[in-house]
Amino acid sequence: MTEEIIIAGFGGQGVLSMGKILAYSGVMQNQEVSWMPSYGPEMRGGTANVTVIVSDERISSPIIHEFDTAIILNQQSLDKFEKTVKPGGLLLFDPNGITHPPKRNDIKVYVIEGAEEAARMGNPKTFNMIIMGAFLKLKPVIKTENVEKGLKKSLPERHHKLIPMNLDAVRVGMEKVKEFQV
Repeated sequence: MTEEIIIAGFGGQGVLSMGKILAYSGVMQNQEVSWMPSYGPEMRGGTANVTVIVSDERISSPIIHEFDTAIILNQQSLDKFEKTVKPGGLLLFDPNGITHPPKRNDIKVYVIEGAEEAARMGNPKTFNMIIMGAFLKLKPVIKTENVEKGLKKSLPERHHKLIPMNLDAVRVGMEKVKEFQV
């Protein structure tokens, strides 16, 4: 099993953190991983993306141009990365701020209203974990117990008290993701 993922959105949406947590979770699952971030100098508000590869085998290169899964969190990222999903692949997106939804019919498209669900949970910082939960429901490449281990590894110890809330957000994402009709 090898899963090649691009996660893309605005800086401040937790794009890089989500990728890092996925990568650490894969390590906790004894898998080979690659985490390669890319962001502009704006950091907050500029675009950011991260490529994550999780595999049972050695990863020959972290540089890829086509992905099994694209997790898209803004219109600019949708415009740029929709075409990079391999035929038969998966595109998961949050509709908040998307004015032109995905159009491809040779891929599976799913929607998760992460921003809305995070507001409902009372903490906008859970947004990225809701998105991750939706992804893991569709592609269970990481077990939930390893997500908890990944959170412990990637979060500073002073934030470990937030892990239960983050795991609740993962569960919300798993429950609320739905197929999108192109």
